[in-house]
Amino acid sequence: MIPEEKLDMLLKRHAELSDSLAKPEIASSGQFGKLSRELSELTPVVESILSLRQARQELDDVESILTDGDSDEEMKSLAREEKSQLLKLVPQLEQEVQVALLPKDEADARNVILEVRAGTGGDEAGLFAMELYRMYQRFAEAMGWKFEVMDMSETGIGGIKEASASISGKNVFGKLKFESGVHRVQRVPETESGGRIHTSAATVAVLPEAEEVDVQIEEKDLRIDVFRASGPGGQSVNTTDSAVRIVHIPTGITVQQQDEKSQHKNKAKAMKILRARLYDAEREKAMKERADTRRGQVGSGDRSERIRTYNFPQGRVTDHRINLTLYKIDEIMNGEGLREVTDALITADEAARMSAMAEEVGA
Repeated sequence: MIPEEKLDMLLKRHAELSDSLAKPEIASSGQFGKLSRELSELTPVVESILSLRQARQELDDVESILTDGDSDEEMKSLAREEKSQLLKLVPQLEQEVQVALLPKDEADARNVILEVRAGTGGDEAGLFAMELYRMYQRFAEAMGWKFEVMDMSETGIGGIKEASASISGKNVFGKLKFESGVHRVQRVPETESGGRIHTSAATVAVLPEAEEVDVQIEEKDLRIDVFRASGPGGQSVNTTDSAVRIVHIPTGITVQQQDEKSQHKNKAKAMKILRARLYDAEREKAMKERADTRRGQVGSGDRSERIRTYNFPQGRVTDHRINLTLYKIDEIMNGEGLREVTDALITADEAARMSAMAEEVGA
C-alpha cells in the first residue's frame, strides 16, 4: 500500500507547478520548459490518484447506505450492485497508481538503433536473422514508427550476416528494450532432405539513441578508415572509397557503414551507432552497479542471454524469462503478433518492480 502522505505530496506538487506556470515571470524565464515537463509527467499520476480516491469515497458512501437502518430495500439493492463494481475497480485503480509511481527510465522515450546478427547455425542462422529483422520492420510499421535501414551485410541466399536500422517514433525504446539477447529458432531447413529439425540462433541488440550531449567523444579517441564498399561474396559495389570504419580506441568498439554512396553520410551514420553503443555501455554499467534493483527486472540486457525460442514445427514462440508460450508464430513473425509479447514483458517488469517497491516500503 502506498502511504497516503506520499500521494498528498504529489497532489501538492502538481498544484504548485500549475500555479507557478500561470505566473507571467515564469512563462518568460528559463525554468518554464523544465517545470512544464515535470507537470506533464505528474498529471497522469495525479489523475490516477484522484480517480482512486473518488472510488474509495464512493465505496464508503455505499457502505453507509448498506449499514443505515433507514435505507429502503430498493436503495440497498442498488448499493450492493454498486459495491460489487467498486470492489473490482478500487484494486485496478490502486495498481494504476502504483505503476504510475514506478521510477521512470528516461531512455524509454528515445528512438533506437536496432542491430540483428546471425549466430550459430550457418546459412540457416542468416536466414533467421533476416526474418527477425523483417519482423521488427513490420512491427514498427504496425506501431506507426519510422524504420530506416542503416546497414546490411547479406549472405547472398536471402539471409544476412548482420543488419542495423534506426527506429523512431513514440516510446520506441520503452517498447523494444526487452528484445535484446539471443533468439533461437528450431525448424527443418529447406536444404535438409532428411527432415531433421535444426537449431540456430541470432542476436538482437536494441540500443537507445544517444544525443551528442549524452556521450562526449574526443576526436583523438577515434581511428577512422575509409575503403571501397563491397557486396555479398566480396565483390566491389562502389568505385569510390565511400565506406567508413570507426574504431573507438578507449573501448575498442568498432562501427562500419557502407550503405550510402556518400562517405560523409556513412560517417554520420557510423557516429550515430557509435554514440548509441557507448551510451548503452554506460547504461549497462550503471545497471550492474544497481544489482539489487535489477534483480527483479525481466531482462538484464545481456546480449548473451537466451531469451526466446521460435519453434516452427509446433507453431509456438516461448519467451523463457516470463515463461510465456504463444501458439501464433506466423502472427508474431509478421510483426503484428509481437505486441502481445512486448506488452507481456512490460507488464511482468512492472509487477516485479512494484513487488520490489513494496518490499522497500515495508522494510
